[in-house]
Amino acid sequence: MTRIIAGIAGSLTLAVPDAGTRPTSDRVRESLFGALESSDLIQGAVVLDLFAGSGALGLEALSRGAASADLVEKAPRAASVAERNARSVSTAMSAPPARVHRAAADAYLRANARSFDLVFVDPPYDLDDATLGDTLTLLAPRLSPAATVIIERSTRSGEPALPPGLTIDRAKRYGDTTLWWVGPLAPED
Repeated sequence: MTRIIAGIAGSLTLAVPDAGTRPTSDRVRESLFGALESSDLIQGAVVLDLFAGSGALGLEALSRGAASADLVEKAPRAASVAERNARSVSTAMSAPPARVHRAAADAYLRANARSFDLVFVDPPYDLDDATLGDTLTLLAPRLSPAATVIIERSTRSGEPALPPGLTIDRAKRYGDTTLWWVGPLAPED
């Protein structure tokens, strides 16, 4: 069972797609969001959840005080589940729902000029390094100067190759899952 862990919609159960996705475990989400909150990275953030699946990461951020969340999911069944979950969280919070975009991550990034403060990149584990690198290249100009990008990958995949302008701040391993904290390089003085 997947649920919103904390915040206004805390303990709300979320639907998950019946196949084709790998939801982030409650244990990993709880640890991740504890770290994000202690770094004051959620309150008022403009959030992007790429490869959203059920939308659990973006919706958790909304529940904990993010200003908005865009959930991007190309699989029709998963996008439908994300839409249902967004409506449920919206009702629990008495707030507008997250925006769900039925699109591939790269297509969304090419068509959107918004700037994001907090981005979750949780692609399928079989997504190759070159394809992930292309997505990160498209994402880099959409990041606010102090943005944080969380990349979730199989531990076996190793460190993601980053395009110019992005750097790895830290990594945290949870069994077969590793979260990579990535941010924009500070401008040179």
